[in-house]
Amino acid sequence: MNEQAPRRPAKPYRRPKKDPVRILAFEALRAVDERDAYANLVLPPLLRKAREKGDFETRDAALATELVYGTLRRQGTYDAIISACVDRPLREVDPPVLDVLALGAHQLLGTRIPTHAAVSASVELARVVLGDGRARFVNAVLRKISRDDLDTWLERVAPPYDEDAEDHLAVVHSHPRWVVSALWDALGGGRAGIEDLLEADNERPEVTLVARPGRSTTDELLDVLGEESGLPGRWSPYAVRLAEGGEPGAIDAVRDGRAGVQDEGSQLVAVAVANAPLDGSDTRWLDGCAGPGGKAALMAALAAGRGASLLAAEKQPHRARLVERALAGNPGPYQVITADGTRPPWVPGSFDRVLVDVPCSGLGALRRRPEARWRRRPEDLESFAPLQRSLLREALSAVRVGGVVGYATCSPHLAETRVVVEDVLKGRGGPAAEAEWIDARPLMPGVPALGDGPDVQLWPHLHGTDAMYLALLRRTA
Repeated sequence: MNEQAPRRPAKPYRRPKKDPVRILAFEALRAVDERDAYANLVLPPLLRKAREKGDFETRDAALATELVYGTLRRQGTYDAIISACVDRPLREVDPPVLDVLALGAHQLLGTRIPTHAAVSASVELARVVLGDGRARFVNAVLRKISRDDLDTWLERVAPPYDEDAEDHLAVVHSHPRWVVSALWDALGGGRAGIEDLLEADNERPEVTLVARPGRSTTDELLDVLGEESGLPGRWSPYAVRLAEGGEPGAIDAVRDGRAGVQDEGSQLVAVAVANAPLDGSDTRWLDGCAGPGGKAALMAALAAGRGASLLAAEKQPHRARLVERALAGNPGPYQVITADGTRPPWVPGSFDRVLVDVPCSGLGALRRRPEARWRRRPEDLESFAPLQRSLLREALSAVRVGGVVGYATCSPHLAETRVVVEDVLKGRGGPAAEAEWIDARPLMPGVPALGDGPDVQLWPHLHGTDAMYLALLRRTA
């Protein structure tokens, strides 16, 4: 009779270690996926709550922010790599598991976190939020990913550029193929330009402040920030750039509304509309799509300096409240109303200057809202098209003869920019507008690479701004 070998003693159960940074990053990604939330809205309250609990230091907040934004920006690339390491289609992997895998992939391939730390921290996270069974799956997949660096993986999972240029760029630079195609069409040129643009979309954007004229100055902001934390803007006379890690909310001028956070491209659009050449009266200005209020606040300050008034209209009540907050304390006359710019309550021909920054796909702000690239679909542009044309037609109706209209959008997609303006001017889908182009380029002095005009397209890789578009029109009859 053979004696049985003695059983090994069972390993004692080890409670998973809770890592507040990675748990918070996971919670943010789940909110983005489950509620169609935006990371720039979800993350700040999560970080604030963690600080209040005493869980986070400054460097912890920085790491959590990098994990969330880095994972969202590179989601397409990481999905392709994860897909090569699992034995089923990604659609059959539970979304929470995919989030943990993507967070782990980013730590392995997109940060300087050591391999063993990235894997072990991700497996511990999986044990906490998914359970031991799925944690073993996470461990197996991440160990496969850890065998090669990012460049090696890209050679494996991305088709060669010569065989399928758009799909190659989509995988390597983590953009949906249709977005790559649309941006390439808008940009023109060869491979270098589109690659520079896609790379810029994956970089962390600077935080830029605006000193609202008559209420604060760039010198004041720079003095408060000091040489190590603040730099003058590149193009806007009202801009100050924050060094990495700068906290706008700690600045008195920002807290009391004399300054604000506003991309430099957005500032340039508002300033160009305010400075466009005008004959005759210049006393009534309109921002017809004012939410959330950045351009309206800058225009209101500029209008006040000239004795003009601004009417800021916003269709959505909650966004109209944001506009009211942004304009609070402006020294000149202004009014904020909740109104639909396609069915306006004002009398036609009432204004000297009108800005309509129309709702759009947001493809020009993918640096700030990386999840938008995965959320948008080509058919979304069709739903925006009638609204954009209607808002521009009503803006041209709202301005007096000889007055100026600025049509702006945070998208470089041709279907949302020049095509809209040309359709309205030529009467496609409605009566032809009696208006002429104004060359917008001289109204952005010192800004290079503005194209052939008369409209202007800004670019992240050329100007360091969001991809803002501006067309200026003068009503002629």
